[in-house]
Amino acid sequence: MSPSSAHPVPTPVLAIESSCDDTACAIVASDGAILAEAVLSQSGHIPFGGVVPEIAARAHLAALPALVRHTLDRAGLPPSGLGAIAASTGPGLIGGLIVGAGVAKGLAVALDRPFVAVNHIEAHALTARLPGLVPGGAPFPYLLLLVSGGHCQCIAVEGVGRYRKLGGTIDDAAGEAFDKVAKMLGLGWPGGPAVEALAAEGDPAPYPLPRPLFGRPGCDFSFSGLKTAVAQKLAPFAAGALPRSAAAGIAASFQDAVAAIVADRVAHALDMMPQATLLVAAGGVAANTRLRACLTDLAASRGLPFAAPPLRLCTDNAVMVAWAAIETLRERHARGLPPADDLDLLPRPRWPLEQMAERFPMTAPPG
Repeated sequence: MSPSSAHPVPTPVLAIESSCDDTACAIVASDGAILAEAVLSQSGHIPFGGVVPEIAARAHLAALPALVRHTLDRAGLPPSGLGAIAASTGPGLIGGLIVGAGVAKGLAVALDRPFVAVNHIEAHALTARLPGLVPGGAPFPYLLLLVSGGHCQCIAVEGVGRYRKLGGTIDDAAGEAFDKVAKMLGLGWPGGPAVEALAAEGDPAPYPLPRPLFGRPGCDFSFSGLKTAVAQKLAPFAAGALPRSAAAGIAASFQDAVAAIVADRVAHALDMMPQATLLVAAGGVAANTRLRACLTDLAASRGLPFAAPPLRLCTDNAVMVAWAAIETLRERHARGLPPADDLDLLPRPRWPLEQMAERFPMTAPPG
């Protein structure tokens, strides 16, 4: 079913995203029009070189009331003008999920509106279907590469609520590897943009690095050994004595290795999903230009279009949460089901995508 199909679903949807360290709120109409969006990025984690769950939860709690009011004001809507409320309810850091889902449920009860619990990964998976992001639209089925600080997966997106995980990381996520290599190189956090900027200055040739699992069957990922190899390249340099040229070369070699590994794994995933009509990348690491170039070339070699949302929709955001809620509401309507009523659904740190099919019991065939 096309995302532009007209269905009487309760919109616009106000959505909250608080699964990690960004606090986000957005209001999206049924046709995908973004009426308002706002994201607050937390800086309290920088001294620790990574997200501290307790700090994140407290920051979400402090920020959300004002952020919701600000988003409503930007949309020019009174609270009574909302059709439904949604929030990321898993997977993610449980403290942040509890805060975001709690605020959203409170709004839903106060306004007597449906509450839609959204799977954070499903929201990434459906972002490409936002009208206008992909020329000609993003019909099912397509292959999603979700590559971020916490996730690295290849997912067959076959329909709303219908997903198959084809492979994932067996140790670290790609974004986590970028963060740790950035720390080794004396760069700031988050590491992805810092490593990419440094890599632009470097020659990777003198610093060859391995490509774990490259060419192996399946589409699982591994980055732990690559991080160890970077540490070994840095070992001969005394503390504080790493020349800029060497740091840049190692950064470039690391970035090339990640891009090659990911492209190889995605190629195997496409072999596992010959019916794919599109290759989509999402998550913060999908903003890396070297990786995008490799994936663009891979898709072209298979005769497929490649799509990656703009950066603000690649990273954690509430627009994708609102859109996933709209897709869920639309699918339930098409199946003759009532709007989602998820007030009793508890936030959870893990929420397998395969469980999303349970939201659409086959009481009626899709319309």
